[in-house]
Amino acid sequence: MQHKPLYDITPFTLLDYPDHLAAIFWFARCNMRCVYCYNRDIVFGEGERSEEEAIAFLESRTGLLEAVVLSGGEATLYEDLPAFCKKIRQLKFKIKLDTNGLNPEMIRRLVEENLVDYIALDYKAPKERYYTVTKDKHFDRFSKTLNFLISQAFPFEVRTTVHNDLLGVEEINRIIRDLVKRGYTGTYYLQPFVFSEHTIGKVKPEQSSFDQSLLSSDLKVVWRR
Repeated sequence: MQHKPLYDITPFTLLDYPDHLAAIFWFARCNMRCVYCYNRDIVFGEGERSEEEAIAFLESRTGLLEAVVLSGGEATLYEDLPAFCKKIRQLKFKIKLDTNGLNPEMIRRLVEENLVDYIALDYKAPKERYYTVTKDKHFDRFSKTLNFLISQAFPFEVRTTVHNDLLGVEEINRIIRDLVKRGYTGTYYLQPFVFSEHTIGKVKPEQSSFDQSLLSSDLKVVWRR
């Protein structure tokens, strides 16, 4: 039986790839267990849609959509992702990748072979808080991806989901200091946590406040709600 990498397809979005009419391909499975994540079904689920279905969908949207967002889950877990991106490229769609950065080898290949146009990289937490938030110990792999994208001057953004009890102003400022030190000059996007009863870590509603006036001004920070 053929492996189905996709959990679902969102036919249309104006929000996920700024300035582009796009579809979203949601890849099943993830190599993180972020405590605030509410996509349990995607993280722990199996693929429901095949690569062939996804390509057929895009063929039906030629001239109507401009781009595809590869999200998840974690799209870079799919070993055939480069070949899949080539098929998307042949249909003349732009490609945005949402990633946690834990597969620097895959990301390097996608960039060097010109198989993606834009990347949204999740900087989940400062190194000392990384495991608490993600239940993953491989900050070094994320770090390698971040350094590579900066070194290539590749079009990408860095973003962080903020649960006030997990990441306060000081933790966010620590991330900003690290980004500046590495040479990142783009916009840093913050996304407020939205409470759900179904988060992986069963996190509670936020109790702490977040004083935005204390945020560092060393980078342009935009809240994306």
